[in-house]
Amino acid sequence: MTAAPSGAPPLGKYLASTEKKVRDKAIKNLAAFLSDPEQNEISKSEMLKLWKGIFYCFWMSDKPLVQQALASELADIVLAITSTSSSLAFLSGFWEMIVREWSGIDRLRIDKYYMLVRRFVNTSFRLLMQNDWDAKICEEYNHILSREGGPLCPADMKVPTSLTYHLSEIYLEELDKVLGATPSTSSPPAAPLFLLLAPFFNLSALTLTSGTYKFVQSSLFEPLLASLKPQEESEDENPRSRKRRRLESGTDVTFPNLVSHCCLSDPSEKALSITTIREKLVRKIFEVASEPDTRDSNRKKMYALWEKEKEEESDDETDN
Repeated sequence: MTAAPSGAPPLGKYLASTEKKVRDKAIKNLAAFLSDPEQNEISKSEMLKLWKGIFYCFWMSDKPLVQQALASELADIVLAITSTSSSLAFLSGFWEMIVREWSGIDRLRIDKYYMLVRRFVNTSFRLLMQNDWDAKICEEYNHILSREGGPLCPADMKVPTSLTYHLSEIYLEELDKVLGATPSTSSPPAAPLFLLLAPFFNLSALTLTSGTYKFVQSSLFEPLLASLKPQEESEDENPRSRKRRRLESGTDVTFPNLVSHCCLSDPSEKALSITTIREKLVRKIFEVASEPDTRDSNRKKMYALWEKEKEEESDDETDN
C-alpha cells in the first residue's frame, strides 16, 4: 500500500481491500491523518467517499474479536481528532453513511453494525463530556441526529426504522456507561438531560408513525422515569436484602450514574435530586405535548403518559 498524498485521506480502495493487512494499515494511516492538527478539514464530498471506504472496511471484517477491536478503533478516531468541529464532521459522515447503507446490510452482518453504532454513540457522549457538555456543541450534535437524513429525523421516511429503534434502546445505556466511567478523582459538569434528550422529544412530537412513538416511549422515556422513582428502603434492612428485594421487584435503578450525575440544561448547575429531575421531566413531557407543532395523535399519547406519571406521583405522596 502506498501512502496517501499529503493533504488527502487514505484512498477508499485501500480501506475496502480484500487483504486484512492492507485494511489495517489504511485505518492506522487514516487515524494519523485525521489526528494531525496541521491538516485542513476534509470537504463534505471527500468525507462521504472516506466513509464509503470505512463502511466496506468494516463489512470485510470477520470474527467477533476482530470486529470489536475495529469498531472501537474507528470510534476512538473521534476523540483523536484535535478539532471539535472536525470530530463533529467525522460523526456527521458516520451517520450519513449508516442511514444510507443500512438497508443493504444482510442479517449475517447486522449484529456487528449494531455494535458499531453502539460504539459511536458512546464515543459521541465522551466527546460532549470532554467539552464540558457545551450547549453549542451538544446542539450541533443533536442537529446531526435530527436533520433530514439523520437517524432520528421524524419526517424522513428513508431512515430505517430498525436503526431509529436501536438508537432509542441504547442511547441512555451508553450515556450511563460514559458517566460511570468518569474517574472518582475528577468532577465533570453534570450532564444536561433535557439538552441530550432533545432529539427524542422532537422525534416523539413529530414522528409520522405510531410504532416509532410507541417504541421511543417504551424503550427510553418509561425506563428513565422508572429510574427516577425514589426507592423505598427500610432503615434496618441490610444492603444484601435490599438489593435482592429490588431485583425481585424489578425496581432497581436502570441508569444509576445518569440519575446521580445530571442536571436539566445548564452544566454549571449541580446535579439535582432524583425527585426534582423526575418532576421536571414529567413537566417537560407535558410542555412538548402542548407545543403547536406536535402532531395531534402524538400529543394525545404524551398527555396520557403525563397523566399516568402524575397519578403515580400522587399515589406516592399519599403512601408517604
